[in-house]
Amino acid sequence: MKYLVRTLFFVGLLALLIVAIAGEVPDPVVGTWKFNAAKSTANRLVPKSETRTYIAAGDGVVLTWEGVAADGMRSTVKTTFHYDGKDYPVTGSPDFDTISATRIDANTIETKEKHAGKDIGTTRRAISADGKTLTLHQRHITADGQEVSSLLVYDRQ
Repeated sequence: MKYLVRTLFFVGLLALLIVAIAGEVPDPVVGTWKFNAAKSTANRLVPKSETRTYIAAGDGVVLTWEGVAADGMRSTVKTTFHYDGKDYPVTGSPDFDTISATRIDANTIETKEKHAGKDIGTTRRAISADGKTLTLHQRHITADGQEVSSLLVYDRQ
């Protein structure tokens, strides 16, 4: 009986350790991604360049993207968010001021963007199985009222 209790105790500890380790699987988006214009499409001009940097921050993500628009205008957009569906502030974007993110699976999330509390778009972000490509499927209404539909592709740096 004593052996059975010890065995069950150690099996329980092993199960807790496995759960703890599995809970700390790194987010596959963490890292730096460079825009690939040749693989991207949009119903309006795609950026000349853009670099996105995702940094793990506890159970959330800090995202900074710096880019040059088709018209040559430079921008830096920043946000820190969690995959909990709650709104988080965004700075530097002319089109939206909050973002909420929900995890679909290990490599896919969906975000909703808002401006002044009004939904203006969604983005589905996917990381390829090999972890080398980030794809954004976006549908938005810009600050100037234009509908944008785009497929933006980024390569891991």
